[in-house]
Amino acid sequence: MPPKLDLSKARKRAGSFKILTNTVDDPNHHLTGPFLPQTPFGSQSSTPRSTSPATPNGGRFPKYSTVSPWLRWAVHPASSLKLLLIPIICYLNWELLAPYVEPGLSNPFSHLFLLSGYVPTSSPDDPRYAKSYYDLLFLAYYIVFWSCIRQSLALYVSNPLAKYFGLKREAKIDRFGEQFYAMVYFAFFGAWGYRVMTQLPTFWYKTEYFWIDYPHWDLKPGLKRYYLMQFSYWCQQLVVLLLGLEKPRKDYWELVAHHFVTLWLVGWSYLVNLTFIGNAVYMSMDIPDTFLAFSKLLNYIQWERAKVVSFIIFFAIWTYFRHYLNICILWSVWTEMQPLIPEWTRKWQWDEGVYLVPWMRYQVFIPILLLQFINLFWYFLMVRILIRAITASQVDDDRSDDEDDGAEDTKED
Repeated sequence: MPPKLDLSKARKRAGSFKILTNTVDDPNHHLTGPFLPQTPFGSQSSTPRSTSPATPNGGRFPKYSTVSPWLRWAVHPASSLKLLLIPIICYLNWELLAPYVEPGLSNPFSHLFLLSGYVPTSSPDDPRYAKSYYDLLFLAYYIVFWSCIRQSLALYVSNPLAKYFGLKREAKIDRFGEQFYAMVYFAFFGAWGYRVMTQLPTFWYKTEYFWIDYPHWDLKPGLKRYYLMQFSYWCQQLVVLLLGLEKPRKDYWELVAHHFVTLWLVGWSYLVNLTFIGNAVYMSMDIPDTFLAFSKLLNYIQWERAKVVSFIIFFAIWTYFRHYLNICILWSVWTEMQPLIPEWTRKWQWDEGVYLVPWMRYQVFIPILLLQFINLFWYFLMVRILIRAITASQVDDDRSDDEDDGAEDTKED
């Protein structure tokens, strides 16, 4: 007698596959949506345009008209620029006037935008910096800084560029601006991270030096600045998501989880003096994200052949950096950490800067593994996008014209 088929399990498996399949064709997903074929320029949309009333600011920031005055710095570049200038002006006034009041008095405003924690015993030819509580002020200042950069690029660069390439719908212009900002940011920090790594013994992914000579508490100024600037960027991105300062996509919680895991990894690695491995993880994320954003931009402006070529290149780079190199890092955490760290550092001793108690291996391993799981989910989606791009079976599909225009548009899909 043949075995009975468990229909409930089959339905569950079919349901899971359907979710993944629907995600690939979801115009509101942050990864797959931008790669859906776009409606030709000049064609009529299947959904009506928004008829939002005019706003007092002349239409320059209509979607931010209801933002609290306390959060204007996050969405208005002029407001964030004013906040950024206040500490600089105070710093300059202090530098000019303090010598006449009390010579040699340190400038308290420098902690907001300059590095703190200088190690007095380090050589002037090779200055070093340690962690400092003032780093929190540095983070706060540069969260505002990244908000200013993001909104300024959107207003003065990406929005005019999107219109130049024929984009007319506000939703697509906004998404074009997000990807333009991402491309600029990740390209800059990918290059900066590479330069930082060339000054470290870990170049190129010599993973054993993550642990040799631990603790790495006295940081080169370039490494510390790079680390804190990255930290502030991800804090700013999380603020944007949690406060709803940009229109959320359907994978909102997936992105929130990614940002929390990233900040967890960054914060702990900085706290416990594991910045060498942190630099390696940053690079493995930033470089492929540059090519991802560039491919999305090409799709938005409908450069079909260039889009396909760039996506294939991006796919290869993503595979190497986000999977091969990340797995090498995971392997190092699991197999090299315990044998290579000095014996005297296997304790939690704040004043000595050592924190590698036995459970710390899991604290480092788990967030990187969680990132790898998220990356594998996205990798599955990219494989399907790649197959579709090569076969070009949906070039004339116009469903993504309504991307990000709301629930009504999605229903019409």
